[in-house]
Amino acid sequence: MSAAKRAGIGSFIGSTIEWFDFYVYGTASALVFDKVFFPELDGAVGTLVAFATFWVGFLARPLGGIVFGHYGDRLGRKKTLVITLLMMGVSTTLIGVLPGYATIGVAAPILLVCIRMVQGIGLGGEWGGSVLIASEHAPKGKSVLYGAFAQQGSPVGNTLSTVSFLAISRLPDSAFVSWGWRVPFLASALLVVVGLFIRLRVAESPAMAELIESKKVAKMPLGEVLRTQPVLIVLGIGACTIGLSATYFKSTFALSWATSELDFDRSSFLTIILVANVLQILVQPWGAVIATKMRSWTKAVCVMLLPEVVLLPLMFVLIGTGNYAVAMVGTAIATIPHCLYYAALAGMLASRFPANVRYTGISLCYQLCGTLLGGTTPIIGQSLLTWTGSITAVIAYAVFQVLLTLGCMVLLLRRPNHDERAVPASAEVVAA
Repeated sequence: MSAAKRAGIGSFIGSTIEWFDFYVYGTASALVFDKVFFPELDGAVGTLVAFATFWVGFLARPLGGIVFGHYGDRLGRKKTLVITLLMMGVSTTLIGVLPGYATIGVAAPILLVCIRMVQGIGLGGEWGGSVLIASEHAPKGKSVLYGAFAQQGSPVGNTLSTVSFLAISRLPDSAFVSWGWRVPFLASALLVVVGLFIRLRVAESPAMAELIESKKVAKMPLGEVLRTQPVLIVLGIGACTIGLSATYFKSTFALSWATSELDFDRSSFLTIILVANVLQILVQPWGAVIATKMRSWTKAVCVMLLPEVVLLPLMFVLIGTGNYAVAMVGTAIATIPHCLYYAALAGMLASRFPANVRYTGISLCYQLCGTLLGGTTPIIGQSLLTWTGSITAVIAYAVFQVLLTLGCMVLLLRRPNHDERAVPASAEVVAA
């Protein structure tokens, strides 16, 4: 197997495991954490607090991006990826054995938040390295395609998370709350062993190896990228928005809304999410193909994202009918635009940063977006729903995020291209 293919597969497997760890927390926060760790808070308040602990992981992700971006730009992509995988696996397994409020009182939610922060730091360092270890191994002209290997880990990890909870969702409520929800978290330990075996066999990326050999690594990647690329950081944060938040609109906020205020039970709506996730796995890679084949990346982004302005609001409307089949169709078709875009996002974003600060740069964009816009999606959605009593305000917020993403990515693609492996498809992609 070629080094490029091994890097792509290693990126996909490792990314899948880390996203599984992250998504099981989101599903559990929507279904059970309010009962296990915040039993004294009733109804929407308990759900909001559970979502707040979910957001803590996003709050910690920029720190992970900064720390591991620094070492990834100075010491290499591979070493940091081994550490982040271990961090995610250990923290997820610890949540699986963490006693609830009924056993150790207020210490339970405090420990939950602390472990969630470790999870966030691990994933904050994982994403950038996983994208780069694949895209920097890519043959010339295929960096977006290879970057999509890492992106594919997100829907597959989400699907595995949903399947694991769907398998235990039919347990009686007492069993589900007492021990059933812990099974997916404990399963992470086995997955991490598999991931480490694969990841240790991947070679360092050629771009990073060249920087190390020529002694051109940045001394302080964070300071350099903030000094030389501040506008690029801001545009990158905006360009990541719907690629991150759409999943949490669907699998976290909508799951809570549908099971607590509509007539869906756990199994029914988890099945809806599962169908959408499987569709995403099948459709998402074509986004990278579209971006590679079209002469203009700007046109490709518009083709992928503009339909979401209609389809994401339609999803909420169809879920609101309470009809199982209709809700499934709405959730599935709304998944297509943002998953196409998500596949191409990594390679496009990486191409705009010089190699010596690329890990730090893309990690800052992606993780700050997760903190400010992606991870806050369930909290803001639930707050808007609680305050207004209507899903309309949530729909308006979703449309705003789509338009913000589109505008920022169009402006981002006008910046210089620093990746010799990316295809200069049109005049918008200027050679560095």
